[in-house]
Amino acid sequence: MSESLEKFALNKRISKQGLIHKVGLIGCGDIGQQVARIVSQSGIEVVFVEVSSERVDEVMQAINAQLDAIINRWGLTQGDKRIILSRIKGATDYEAIRDCNLIIELISSDNPLTERVEMFKTLETYVSSETVITSSVSTLMISDIAAGMLHPERALALNFITTPSNVRIVEIVCGLQTNEPSHQIIKRFAKMINKEAITVNESPGSVSTRLIVTLINEACNTLIEGVSNVEDIDTIMRKGFGMQHGPFELADRIGLDKVLRYMDHLYSEFGVSQFKASPLIKRLVRAHSNGIRAGKGFYLYDVNGHKTGMNVSATQIKS
Repeated sequence: MSESLEKFALNKRISKQGLIHKVGLIGCGDIGQQVARIVSQSGIEVVFVEVSSERVDEVMQAINAQLDAIINRWGLTQGDKRIILSRIKGATDYEAIRDCNLIIELISSDNPLTERVEMFKTLETYVSSETVITSSVSTLMISDIAAGMLHPERALALNFITTPSNVRIVEIVCGLQTNEPSHQIIKRFAKMINKEAITVNESPGSVSTRLIVTLINEACNTLIEGVSNVEDIDTIMRKGFGMQHGPFELADRIGLDKVLRYMDHLYSEFGVSQFKASPLIKRLVRAHSNGIRAGKGFYLYDVNGHKTGMNVSATQIKS
């Protein structure tokens, strides 16, 4: 009897699962679009779910434009672009993810925990029991999100670090109930998309978010104190420490509204001053200067996301 029951165990089925053939993305903003391109370029089908057909069209147009930009840099051919786009589909209904064997949730929300708990419960009703469900959460605990699931053992956090197209690693966080077969599937997926998987212990913010928001916050404090200006601080960190982007450039890429949200969550969780957001970050968010997406943050940007000048000067900081 025990042998026949074993055949139906979730752990057994997941451990026998083959390579990932189709990935479902829930939400497809800036990060989601890059993930869709990366996954498709690796030969895996992608379907993303968005809030409306208009939003689906916007996402497809954005991905098309991003691929054209890569072609202009001799990074792809027109044939490559057609193949990549042929593997990406958009939808407005969860029915589209039924045959996916990996789900990556990438929503942005002002009530992130409540919405994600309900979403994960709903996602389980659409996908098979073999499907691994992940979230791109940066400061929330995957154990909390998975608490309402029938099978929380197949839930993990999968953190694509800004910007996914240029960063060669992904952070994996297992929850309290995550099983090893699910963990191994995500490690295999990372390898399929040419990323190094680094598994970290569960903690709000994990490693990358906790350290990067602290750096951004301290850069703001240094700026307010008049030690240096935005451009020079970025240059020192880029050229002095081999960073791809300086702290202010990185803040603009992440989105200052997201940085503020991450810091508020971490400050609420830990209650230490290093996670208390700088007044400068709050001022920029109130002015809707959220970074590249808004056309202005610490820097000014054109429609293609290229820097055109400064948005934060010593005079503005003192005013």
